[in-house]
Amino acid sequence: MARRSAEDTKAAILLAARERFASDGYERATIRAVATEAGIDPAMVMRYFGSKEKLFAAAAAIDLRIPEVVDEADPGPGLVRHFVERWEQDDTLRALLRAAVSHEAAAERMRALFAEQLGPVAARLAPEGAGPVRAGLVATQMVGLALSRYVLALPPVVGLSHDAIAAWLGPTISRYLTAPDPD
Repeated sequence: MARRSAEDTKAAILLAARERFASDGYERATIRAVATEAGIDPAMVMRYFGSKEKLFAAAAAIDLRIPEVVDEADPGPGLVRHFVERWEQDDTLRALLRAAVSHEAAAERMRALFAEQLGPVAARLAPEGAGPVRAGLVATQMVGLALSRYVLALPPVVGLSHDAIAAWLGPTISRYLTAPDPD
């Protein structure tokens, strides 16, 4: 059997970690289970990542792929559709959400995701200096939707089409991003 390169080993560990964290959640996923799935000794996981927390951080490095171009007059519906599609495409993103509810490192990763990736969009669309607050408000809606739809599986919310979700939440997201600051 040919030996794997360091890059191939690291990629196998990250793939196994994403699968374990997505299926088992942060608390139940173990270094041993990740190593078994990657076909290596648990010591190798520790060698590459140092701890379960660092492994999770690397496995949860997610690109939300927020579009560069959004309808500046009415950005909400497009952003809502985009977020719903991302949540549905990415088991790791859903695992991060589940873990963020009870684990501080996962919560910090989720905060960073929204600040780093949604923040620039909000800064561009929101009134001068209001970007961080507006990005935070958008995050409340998107995380609340994801929690209700993908973790709690509330039947009325699970049953909504992407278009219906965009129609319901889009105006709120647009208002958060573009409305003048309240007095």
